[in-house]
Amino acid sequence: MGILDRYVLREVAQSWLAVTGILTAILVSNQLAQVLGQAAERGYPRAVIFHLIGLMSIQNGTLLVPVGLLLGIVLALGRLYHESEMAAMRACGFGPGRLLRAVGVLALVVTAIVAWVVTDTAPRAFGRVQEIQRDALRAAVFGLLEPGKFHTFMSGTAVFYAESREPDGTFRHVFLQRRQSERVEIVLADRARHVVEEDGALHVLVLYDGERFEGTPGLAAMRRVRFAEHGIPVRIGTPAAAPARVETRASLDLALDPAPDAQAEFQWRASVPLMVLLLTVLAVPLAELRPRQGRYARIGIAILVYVVYSNLLSAARTWVEKGWLAPAIGVWWVHALVLLAALALWWRHSPPPWATR
Repeated sequence: MGILDRYVLREVAQSWLAVTGILTAILVSNQLAQVLGQAAERGYPRAVIFHLIGLMSIQNGTLLVPVGLLLGIVLALGRLYHESEMAAMRACGFGPGRLLRAVGVLALVVTAIVAWVVTDTAPRAFGRVQEIQRDALRAAVFGLLEPGKFHTFMSGTAVFYAESREPDGTFRHVFLQRRQSERVEIVLADRARHVVEEDGALHVLVLYDGERFEGTPGLAAMRRVRFAEHGIPVRIGTPAAAPARVETRASLDLALDPAPDAQAEFQWRASVPLMVLLLTVLAVPLAELRPRQGRYARIGIAILVYVVYSNLLSAARTWVEKGWLAPAIGVWWVHALVLLAALALWWRHSPPPWATR
């Protein structure tokens, strides 16, 4: 690569990194709000929140790379056109083909990274998110035991309250009420500990030095038992194994599966790196500015192009998934339209010699 090639590559790479960094910060902030809302609603333990944010950012972040590269190219080349640097480059023989070659080096590297993430890392991240959420929901049954607050568990049939908690996790001055059919059990204990056994499937509340009162509301008979230690087991059943979601399946399995949902997911994964290449080819002529035109004049057009492109892909994916569109057509027609638009721009940007005669 020559000096001008490296210069253009550096300018585009810096612009792409800046735009992608800003978009990533916006995505992470949105993911943070979403995960915090789920954690408050479902009672996720605090330890899993940032883990979920990271995995969900990997899962959804691949869509930021194409638009980041598109805007990065348009911004970088727009500056070169606006400051007449591109005119000087063309006077030195740096034509559209050289410009595309310089930008294409970055596009190929980004495409390879995106292809690896979307076909391998993102599905595993999605599966890990599902696993963490499932485990967090199981742990949340007892994960919110806090002193000074009433906590219900066992499908709402039990209520727990503790006045305080010591540094070692021991609860002090405990109240527990359980309802079993028509009978009510009330336990008052001086201390209590929460013990997790069998890989989280069995939770045990062990109460010490207390009394247990049992009876049926409306009846005078009441049973009173004093105890030194009393354990209350609560088993949290493992959900039945469900079929693997298409988002977690290997890409090769999806390619060989003729089911509409599998084909829709596979074509979507293949579309993301293809989108990077097509948007790069489209961005180079799109970024060209006329004399005295502002350097940001093409940003709105670039954003509109990406919005239309991504929405058409999402619609085509849904149509394939629902069986309304044959997988042979699938999402490929959207890429064909964008390719035709890119070729039309290149024709206008740099028509072949025979077309100008």
